[in-house]
Amino acid sequence: MVDEHAVPRDGGIAVKYGKVQLAVFNFSSRGEWYATQNMCPHRQDMVLSRGIIGDHSGKPKVACPLHKKTFALDSGECLSGEDYKIGTFPVQVTGGIVYVQLPPAETLEAQLCKLNDGCETDTAAE
Repeated sequence: MVDEHAVPRDGGIAVKYGKVQLAVFNFSSRGEWYATQNMCPHRQDMVLSRGIIGDHSGKPKVACPLHKKTFALDSGECLSGEDYKIGTFPVQVTGGIVYVQLPPAETLEAQLCKLNDGCETDTAAE
């Protein structure tokens, strides 16, 4: 749960859930919300929440601020041509509160580590 006013317009924030960091995005110019893992699988840096969101042939995307790998916010697929993928999660905004649908924290951690061929989850949220 996050207050919708805590997320910048056309930007994102990092939130911690168990040992996992998530990125929550307010794509206000499209009227849409997204949630993904915060870790960029390219170098396993916790930076996607600071990435630039935009459009890639009609698909909402985020570009990693470090190496510009781009990922579809709706499916998690890498749009840069590499074989990376990020975890994405359903989002609902009700009464000014952003809700992200997630499995239990331990299950999520295991799923993301498997998706990203191992990961570091102990880094503190930004």
